[in-house]
Amino acid sequence: MFNLKTFSQKSPQQRFLFILGLVMFGFYFVLGISLIIWADMPVTIERKYRMMLGGLLIVYAVIRFTRVIKQDDDSKN
Repeated sequence: MFNLKTFSQKSPQQRFLFILGLVMFGFYFVLGISLIIWADMPVTIERKYRMMLGGLLIVYAVIRFTRVIKQDDDSKN
């Protein structure tokens, strides 16, 4: 899945885009979790809509993560 040797063999642009993809995955995942957990949000959104939006963001983060990892696997071949 992730091999440090192939990571060091990538061009700086590929490494930057890979790391940026991981950072964006983390951002969407944390945002989704915070929407679900945070009870006293400064923005007024009904609880069920916050749960749906948080779940949607987590699903989107997982999709992004699988695309980044798949892209890394494709570059090996």
